[in-house]
Amino acid sequence: MTYPPQPGGWQDPAGQPVYLDPASGQPAYVDPTSGQPAGYAGYPPYSPAPGYAFPAYGPPVMVPSQRTNGLSIAAMVVSIVGLLSALCYGVPAIAIGLVGAILGHVGYRQTKERAESGGGMAIAGIAVGWIAVLVGLIVLAFYIYFFVWFRNTVNNYQYPTPTIS
Repeated sequence: MTYPPQPGGWQDPAGQPVYLDPASGQPAYVDPTSGQPAGYAGYPPYSPAPGYAFPAYGPPVMVPSQRTNGLSIAAMVVSIVGLLSALCYGVPAIAIGLVGAILGHVGYRQTKERAESGGGMAIAGIAVGWIAVLVGLIVLAFYIYFFVWFRNTVNNYQYPTPTIS
C-alpha cells in the first residue's frame, strides 16, 4: 500500500513516504497507520542530541536469593504429618506435633540469626505443631473417655438370671 505524497515530503523509491524533519533536514519516522510523521502536534519526533547516543543495555543482573532454613522446612512437614496422624489414637499426633513445634522454634531462631529465608514456614510449623498436640490430646481424651464408658457399661450390665420353672 502506498501513501499519496504529502506536502513537505518526497516519495521513497520503495513507495513509502519519507518526511524530512524541518529542524535537522533528516528523514523522520512515519507512522504507518496514519501516514503522518510521528511525534506530537507541532513538535518534531524525538531524537537524541547530536553526538549523544543512548547507552546500550548491560548484562542482566542476577540477584542471589537467600538460603531457606532446613529446620523451617522440616518443622512444617513434621507438623503436618503430626496433624494427619491425630486419628491414630492421638499419641502419635502429640509426639510428632511436639517435635514439629520444637523444630519450628529452633528454625525461626536460626532464620533471624543467619538472615535466612523460611521464617514463615517456621511459624507455620510452630502453629500446626501445637495444633497437632492439642488435637492429639483431644482425641486421646475422647478414646480414654470412650474406653472408660464402655468398661463401666459392661461391668454394670445386669445379666438376666435364668429361672427354672
